[in-house]
Amino acid sequence: MDRKLVSVIGALAAVLVFFLLIIYVGPMFNKSLALDQTAGLRFFFVGIGLLIVFGVYWATKGSPAWEVGTREVVYMAIGAALYAVLSYLFNGTVFAVPSLSQVALRPAVAIPMFFGYTFGPAVGFFTGAVGNMFGDAITGFGLSPQWSIGNGLIGMISGMVMLFSDKKKSMDLVLYISGAIAILGLVLYLLNSSQVNMMFFDAANNIFGDAPISLFAGVSGVIGFVLVLAVRFGFANNEDIAAAVVWGALGNFLGLGFAAISDIWINGFPPQAALVGEFLPAAGPNLIFAAILVPALVAAYAAFRRQSGR
Repeated sequence: MDRKLVSVIGALAAVLVFFLLIIYVGPMFNKSLALDQTAGLRFFFVGIGLLIVFGVYWATKGSPAWEVGTREVVYMAIGAALYAVLSYLFNGTVFAVPSLSQVALRPAVAIPMFFGYTFGPAVGFFTGAVGNMFGDAITGFGLSPQWSIGNGLIGMISGMVMLFSDKKKSMDLVLYISGAIAILGLVLYLLNSSQVNMMFFDAANNIFGDAPISLFAGVSGVIGFVLVLAVRFGFANNEDIAAAVVWGALGNFLGLGFAAISDIWINGFPPQAALVGEFLPAAGPNLIFAAILVPALVAAYAAFRRQSGR
C-alpha cells in the first residue's frame, strides 16, 4: 500500500481514536464532559469531516503536501498541544461573544492556521481538531466533537495552499470566495438581526436570551475580511504572510461553517439561527485575530529559519 496513503489514514484514525478516548475518559474526571443523546449524531458529523479530509487528499494525492513523516508527526504534537493550552486560557465566559451558544474569543485560532500553512494540510487538520478537543476537555465546559472537526478543517484548508503551483493566483481566487462569504454573512445578519443572544443574562429577571445578537458580532465577518484585505495588499511583497492570512480566512469560514451547519441537526437550530447566532460570532472575531497574529507567527518562523540556517 502507498506510504502516503497509509500515513494520511493513520493521521485521521489518530484523530478519531483521540476523540473517542476523550469521550470515554473525560466524564470520569468531569461529568460535564459526558455527551448527551446527540452523541451519535455528533460523531456522524465527525465522520463526515474525516471523509471530507480524505476526499481532498484522494483528489490531490499526487502532491507532496500530504507527506506525513516523523517531522510532521512532531509538528502535529506541538501544534495540538499549543492550541489546546491557548484555547484553554481564552475559553470561558470572561471572553464570551454574544451568540446563540457558547462562543469564546479565540486568538489561538492563529495556531492551526499557521501550522497548516507552514507544515501542510495533514498537520493543520490534526493541530486544529485534536488541539480544540483537548482544549475543550481541560476547560471542562463540555465537548462538541463536530466543532473540533471544524477547527481541524481550518488548519487543513490553510495548508491547501501547498496544492497549488501558483500561489498568487490561488490566493486571489480564495480572496474572492472569502469576500463573497463575508458579504453573504452580513446580508444574513441584516435579515435576522433580531436573533437572540443566549449568552446574555438579565440578572434582574433571572432569564437568558433577552437581547439580540450584538451589532459587532453581526458585522465582524466583514470587519475581519477588510483586515484580511489590508494584509493581502499591505504585504504584497511578502507572499508567505499574505497567503497564510488569506488561506486562513477561507479555512476559518468553511471550517466554522461546517460546524455551525451541523448544529442545525444536532441542536435543532433553524438554519438562520445557526448561521447568525453561531457562525458569525465565531468566524468574524477569528478573522480579526488571524489578520493580526498569523503575520507575526509567519514572520517569526521565517526569522528563526534564517538564524538557524534551515
